[in-house]
Amino acid sequence: MYTYDRVPGVPPVSVLRFDGTELLDDGQVTAHAHAHDFLVLAYFERAGGALHLGSRTWSIEAGDVYLIAPGEVVGAAEATRMHQATGWAMFFPPDLLGASALGANLSWRCHPLLFPFVRGTAQGAQRLAVPRSEQASWSDHLRALARELTERRASYADAVMGRVTLLLVEVSRLAADVVSDLRLDGQPLLAEVFAVIEDRYRQPLSLKDVAGAVHLSPGHLTTVVGDKTGRTVQEWITERRMAEARRLLVETELGVAEVGRRVGYPDPGYFARSFRRSHHVTPLAWRRAGRL
Repeated sequence: MYTYDRVPGVPPVSVLRFDGTELLDDGQVTAHAHAHDFLVLAYFERAGGALHLGSRTWSIEAGDVYLIAPGEVVGAAEATRMHQATGWAMFFPPDLLGASALGANLSWRCHPLLFPFVRGTAQGAQRLAVPRSEQASWSDHLRALARELTERRASYADAVMGRVTLLLVEVSRLAADVVSDLRLDGQPLLAEVFAVIEDRYRQPLSLKDVAGAVHLSPGHLTTVVGDKTGRTVQEWITERRMAEARRLLVETELGVAEVGRRVGYPDPGYFARSFRRSHHVTPLAWRRAGRL
C-alpha cells in the first residue's frame, strides 16, 4: 500500500509524465500488484500493454483514462508492451476538494466531482475513453498542471486547484451516462430513478415526486438508493442540477440567476448558496476558474 506524502505549504497534488519505463519503475506506479491510499487518474496518450485493475484486465488504448480509488488493486498485465505506452498520471488524497460532515470514510465519495472514482470502487477501476478530438486538450491540461507544480509562480496554488477542477469536470462529463451503466449492471430500479431525475431536474422535483414516478414509498426508495449508492435521492437531484450548472457557467455567458433558473432554482440567492455548499466556491468563481 502506497501512501501520499504531503509537503507543508504545497497543494497535495502530484503529476507524473511517463513512458512505459517510468510507468513500471517509478516508486508510485509499479508493475507488481499494489494499492494506494490516494486517488489516481492515469491518462494514456499512446497505447501499449495492459493493466490489471481490480478483477479485470484492460488493454491500454490511446485516449484511455483510468480512475483508481483508494484501496483499488492495480498492476501491469503485459509488462513487456508497457514500454510502448506514454501519458500522464495525477495523484491526490481524497480530501483535496474538502471534507464533508459525513465522516472521513465517506466524505470524498459524496463529493460531486469524485463520483466516477466511487463507481470505480464498486466495479473495479473505472475506464473511460477521451474522444480523439479532445485528446490534445487533455494533454495540454496535464502539462499545464505539471508546469504550475514545478514553477510555483505567484498564486500557483489557486491555479493548481483550478486545473485539477477542470480535469475532474472533464472526467465527470465522460462518466455522465450513469443510467446506461446501471442498467448494464443489473440495477434497473436505480436506472429508472436516474432517468426520472434526468427528465425532470429542471423543474421542481422532490423525493416524493421521484418515489411516485417509480411506484415506491419515499421511505423505501430512500433505503434502496442509500444502500446502493451511499447518497440520498435529494443529493442526486442536487448533483444533476449542479452538473448542468457547472456546464452552463463555463460554456455560456448566461447570468448566474438565469443559470440557476435553468437548473431548477428560481431563487438566485438559494442557487448561489447551494452551489457554494456543493463546490466551496461561488458560481462566478467557478466560471473564472473554468476559463483560465
